[in-house]
Amino acid sequence: MPATKQDHYISEQEYLAGEKISELKHEYVAGEVFAMAGAKMNHERIAGNIYRKFGDHLENTPCEPFGSDMQVRTPSGSYRYPDSMVVCDSQSDNDTFTETPIILVEVISHSTRKTDEQTKRLEYMNIPSLLEYVIIEQDYVDICVFRKNQHWQPTHYFLGDEVVFESIELTLPVATIYQRVVNSDMTAWLEKQQD
Repeated sequence: MPATKQDHYISEQEYLAGEKISELKHEYVAGEVFAMAGAKMNHERIAGNIYRKFGDHLENTPCEPFGSDMQVRTPSGSYRYPDSMVVCDSQSDNDTFTETPIILVEVISHSTRKTDEQTKRLEYMNIPSLLEYVIIEQDYVDICVFRKNQHWQPTHYFLGDEVVFESIELTLPVATIYQRVVNSDMTAWLEKQQD
């Protein structure tokens, strides 16, 4: 989701207090607050598919998925709202954010690509617990997974591939992640499946 910058600096404590009572979600970066814009249908479809599949797979385990209302606090002091994440250590004193995700997922579009691929990726890679960062395009089919055990080098997955989420031992077909998504790649792929 794109963010809109506010024009004044606030402390981390002021941000957290304000976020508890705000009707809108905001990210916090270097003392600045950015309002989060609403998401489109394809974005919500992808995020929902991931959250649901993670949840089904992790049932009866110590790990659990969270959606876009749970924040992650990065080592730089930023507060972000990833589209989905998995946390296995829920020993936090705070119930609105975590500092120990093992997977973070961002569903991106043209307007959020630079932030998600560059700024957030660098912030996320410094989270000690993080094992995988997943970027999913919504306008076309491309899933990029950055893995700590591969020195954060990207691996891309396309239609016909299966994505391996190593940290939770889950494999999902790319088509499952893009189920119900409407874009030109999915339209062409579905037509080909019917031939």
